[in-house]
Amino acid sequence: MAARQGEKYMRLFIGNLPHSYNEEKVREIFAEHGEVSKVAVPTDRYTNAPRGFAFVDMPNDEEAKAAISAVNGTEHDGRELRVEEARPPRERGERGGYNRGGGNRDRW
Repeated sequence: MAARQGEKYMRLFIGNLPHSYNEEKVREIFAEHGEVSKVAVPTDRYTNAPRGFAFVDMPNDEEAKAAISAVNGTEHDGRELRVEEARPPRERGERGGYNRGGGNRDRW
């Protein structure tokens, strides 16, 4: 079941994930603690290898909190997972670079 737009869910961040883990493996770990509506394992755009973290959406807040407590700090393939509620995405404003604005040119 995929999370639909407008549907309430808690998004979890999973850090220090073994690079061999895919969406199926992550879903397996969290499904033991409740319903999982979506799993995302970001990959490197050039190598397509997993980047070592994931996001899991769970529609039930109590189950999500139980999953955080149960999975955070557990060892998987020699790595201790870090699980917490994901922070909201940052606003993407202007992206640095050179200032090409005209500004106040009344210097002379």
